[in-house]
Order: sequence, then C-alpha cells, then structure tokens
Amino acid sequence: MVALVTVACSVQPPSPSAASPRAGSATTATTTVPATTTATPTLAQLIGQKLVVRMSGTTATPDLLGRIERGEIGGVILFGANIVDSAQLQVLTSQLQGAATAGGQPRLLIGVDQEGGSIRHIPWAPPSMSAKEMGIDGRTSVALAQGTATGAALHGLGVNVDFAPVADVPLSSSSFMYLMGRTFSIYPSKTSRLANAFASGLESNGIAPTMKHFPGIGRTRYNTDQYVVTFRASKATLAPGLIPYQTAIANHIPLIMLSNATYTAYDTVNGAGWSHAISIGLLRHQLGFTGVSITDSLTGTAKARGIDEWRLAVRAARAGTDMILVTDSEASTRLVYSKLMTWSANQSISRALLQASYQRILALKAGL
Repeated sequence: MVALVTVACSVQPPSPSAASPRAGSATTATTTVPATTTATPTLAQLIGQKLVVRMSGTTATPDLLGRIERGEIGGVILFGANIVDSAQLQVLTSQLQGAATAGGQPRLLIGVDQEGGSIRHIPWAPPSMSAKEMGIDGRTSVALAQGTATGAALHGLGVNVDFAPVADVPLSSSSFMYLMGRTFSIYPSKTSRLANAFASGLESNGIAPTMKHFPGIGRTRYNTDQYVVTFRASKATLAPGLIPYQTAIANHIPLIMLSNATYTAYDTVNGAGWSHAISIGLLRHQLGFTGVSITDSLTGTAKARGIDEWRLAVRAARAGTDMILVTDSEASTRLVYSKLMTWSANQSISRALLQASYQRILALKAGL
C-alpha cells in the first residue's frame, strides 16, 4: 500500500526484512583504452566488469579473490566493517588489486562512501567536515580543499573511487538527506558549486568522484534504501535538482550514481537505476553524459520492494545502466553474476548496451 507523503512524493513501507547497508582524473572521450581490451570481449567480461560488490570481513576470501582474478567482478565497495586501520587497509586494497593483475584483468575499482560527517567509512581519513558544514561555510575553496585532502588520503590507502559527493538538493529541513547532514545546501546553485569543487579536489589526486543520487532524492523524507519512494513532481519542478549534474557533466565527471526512487515525470514504473528513460534518455541523450553510470545499492530497495536483488540487476542491465552495485552477501552477489550471464546468453539483455557500458568502464579505469 502506498501512503501519501507530499503532493509530489509517495512512499511504500519496507518489507519486514528490509535492512541493509548503503551505498553510489576525469575521463573524456579521448581516453585511451589499454591494448589488451581491443579484442572482442567475451560475455563473461562484459558482465563481470559491470558488477561492484561488497566483501565480507577484513580480509578477502579466496573465493572473492578468485572471482576478481577471473574477471567476474569490476569493483569492490568497502564499508566500516571491512576496515581496521591504515596498515590493514593498504594490505587489503593491494591484495584486491593484485588479484585483478594476476588474472590479466582491467584495474579493479575499489570504492568507499567517504562523504564526511556520518557517512565516512574510513573514520580517520578526511573530509573533516560534513557536506552540511561545508555548506554553512559556503566557500568553494574550502570544499575544494576538503576534496583534495580526501583524495590524497584515499590514494595513499589504495582506494580509487569515492562514492561522493552528494548532489541532492533538499526541498526542506524534513528531507532525510538534510537531517543526516549529507547535503550542501537547499539552493541548487550553491549545491552545484560546492559539490563540484569537492569532486575536483578528489580528481586532483587521481580519485574518481561519484555525483549522486541522480536525478535527486532531496525531496523525500524517507531513505530510498529502506522505502519505495515515488516522486510525482513534474519535469519543471524536478529541473532545479539537475543543475549540479549539468555542471558536473560539463566538467567531465567520471561517475554518476542513479537513485532507487521512481520519477513518474520520466518513467511511471521503474526506479532511476533501472530506467532506460532516465539512464539513457535523460542522462545521456538530454544532458550529454559520457561517463559511467552506476546504480545505488540494489540490495535494500529489492528487499523493500519484495523482489529478488538479481531481478533488479537484470532490469538495470537491460536499461543500459553501466555498473550495478550490490551489497548483500558474497553468495548473493555470485547469484547476481550467474543470473546476468544467463539472461545475457539468451539475448534478453542487449549485447550492444553491454558493449557500450564495457567500453565506458574500461575508459574510466584507464584514466585512474
């Protein structure tokens, strides 16, 4: 049953099992793809590079390392439970990256949510300020310095992707993103200026920033990882929330994370992460994005929707979203890979879309 939240947004309560952790130099069209990728990729390569998965514990299991070595995984996201201290983290990232190298695979994406404030999974590393604090300060130079410090720290630890900054523009102080201190400002232009400065700081140290959560979740009071959120606002009403992304795209942002919410102005059925109308129509055709798109974690929203995680992953692949983030158990993410292989083998997922995503992903990795 869908309960009304505002005239522009509705939310469906989660299923009882809905509880999961969250996750989402600039690469341009001239990026050179390594020579080893010029041969026609196999289906396994096309699917493997799409997946970003969670790992268990503070050391990589032989099974996970084997999957990386075989090219069944394109990236790993780290959470607080995976991290002990600098020495352990450096060993871990070296081990993960080494598995990709040993298998002759493209560079592994190793990412973390290092936004600042309550979302900072490497607790000793910058940013020392939350997005809200940067917004209160208001200086572009401060946001740039925070991003630069964060990029330097992540680079030294072997992390090459930050799933930040947040570009969501809250409609009011009741926004769950605002209440968590994860937003820069209620003003789109200020959010754009500060979020893009933070992203530039990350890139200055070779870290790929990720602008999120496209096309914006600042208008809801409910966590989109735990509730089924639907925005019923018009395109004109949603347009100000696109401003930070338009600036980022002009700056050649390498990664954009799509939200789990549904936006009826663009697609009445599908969440942004698995909506062709949003991931291709809006983001690429209308706004001109040429980088890599990635879903927000599909794990929590799948549970809230009462649907298998792998089914959403298949929908995301069919929609043309480049990378798929899944943060359930390692066994669950193995199943996602298997199902994607099956659906691709029977041509239920366009080979042309897979190939286009693969080339964008390799270009991103080549630019790290």
